[in-house]
Amino acid sequence: MSTNNPFVPRGNPVIGTEPLLLKPRTVFGNKLVFRDACIDDAAFILKLRTDSNASRYISKTPPNLQNQVSWLESYSEDKSQIYFIILQKDGDRVGTVRLYDKKGDSFCWGSWIIKDGCPFGFALESALMVYTFALSLGFNQAHFDVRKGNASVWRFHERFGATRIGESADDYFYSIAADAISKSLEKYSGYLPNGIKIDY
Repeated sequence: MSTNNPFVPRGNPVIGTEPLLLKPRTVFGNKLVFRDACIDDAAFILKLRTDSNASRYISKTPPNLQNQVSWLESYSEDKSQIYFIILQKDGDRVGTVRLYDKKGDSFCWGSWIIKDGCPFGFALESALMVYTFALSLGFNQAHFDVRKGNASVWRFHERFGATRIGESADDYFYSIAADAISKSLEKYSGYLPNGIKIDY
């Protein structure tokens, strides 16, 4: 099934208004595409997650390909999260992002890695796609944490409208409400001028 989704929440056309982390096959943006991760992505994911620069602020991943394959096999049956491979329209894989930890109408997102050398617009478009997709599932807000040392990312989230609600020794904790999400989707709509198309 395909659906065109604008920049305002309307509830999921497949499952109604109850937010669920429903895995699509593909989500099409402007210059980017999200595709549900599969076993064939194991080597790409492992390379990203063991890159000393790209993985500085995420949980450490052992450099073991079979472990990554096993994780993806388990993920294929896991209904508690959605793990996307981020691609350019030509099919070149450029990153990952994950939605998980449903709490009522709030979701968490992370594992957000964009390959070095990609245009800045890829990060912004992928964030817009995450929020637009989440709104289509019935979510109205988000929560997440960012390592304190990852200043470029937590500043990005704050510019996007996220509110810092706490901290630990290593992390800042954030939430972002529906009105802030909607404002930023409008503010940055030039990066995603036609919304998204979702194929389930």
